[in-house]
Amino acid sequence: MQRRLPVLALLLATLSPAAMAQDDAWPTQTVRLIAPSGPGGNPDVLARLLAEKLSSKFGKPFIVENMPGAGGILAANLVAKAPPDGHMVMFGDSGNMAINPALNPNLGYDPIKDFAPVTALVSLPTIMSANPNVPASTLDEFIALAKKQPGKMSYGSAGAGSIHHLTMAIFAERTGIELLHVPYRGGSAMVNGLLTGEIQVGWSGIPNVIELIASGKLRGYCVSVLQRSPSTPAMPTCDELGQKGFDVATVMGLQAPSGTPPKVIARLQAEVAAAMREPAMVTRMHQLGMVMEENGTASYVAFMKRDMERYAQVTKKLGLSETK
Repeated sequence: MQRRLPVLALLLATLSPAAMAQDDAWPTQTVRLIAPSGPGGNPDVLARLLAEKLSSKFGKPFIVENMPGAGGILAANLVAKAPPDGHMVMFGDSGNMAINPALNPNLGYDPIKDFAPVTALVSLPTIMSANPNVPASTLDEFIALAKKQPGKMSYGSAGAGSIHHLTMAIFAERTGIELLHVPYRGGSAMVNGLLTGEIQVGWSGIPNVIELIASGKLRGYCVSVLQRSPSTPAMPTCDELGQKGFDVATVMGLQAPSGTPPKVIARLQAEVAAAMREPAMVTRMHQLGMVMEENGTASYVAFMKRDMERYAQVTKKLGLSETK
């Protein structure tokens, strides 16, 4: 009986009214929303839209803190080590939650052990775009052209290990083509390479190329996800064009430090989901080339595990991953 007393006391403390009231009172101070990008980046834009709505809802300030650098590693380490009280959350994405861990297991954080996923928010599909001088008007024609001259045509990316790089690696493997990879310092520089003809093709975020495709300065082949993007409804998906099941995109979601009380996670998830369903928010996301994701903690956890497995396999095949 004496051995059971400490355990019983611990359980009573965990379930005490004071402890439960503390969770119900959240937030008790400013909530810091960490955006692993500079001002104007996708995480920053979405964070600021949500910060305004959440501040109004909870009556406490939700402020956005930009922390660019190292592909989101700095932001992830900060949040992973923060007190698990719900007053700091991060706009994590496939980059710092799946791709970075696949590239380097020595990041200082574990995407599963160190975080409490809150909810998925949006996915960021890309468009396969080409310089209009490439003698291939359709996706099938491009694949056929690339097969005739393996390794001679080039594609750009926002850098080695970026989503643009890995999307093309997945596409090339499944279509049996071989292209020369030319990494750039960012997506905008890569688009400039497409415009000048320095490279022939590349995957790019929709906002970066939608007007260029409409004006004929670039040619768009397909969207990288299974459903057409609301911002480019005339652009077919790769799946529609014969590449069945091709579905690659960055997914952005909210992450809290591991150990954050479940009640806090549930309250934040519910209010974020409500904000994301507002018509004005949906319209704005579509304007930015973002696709709304299912808002739920369990579905987000399942997606994260699939995302990590996918990029672990891809980076290993490309020889990009490091060993412990």
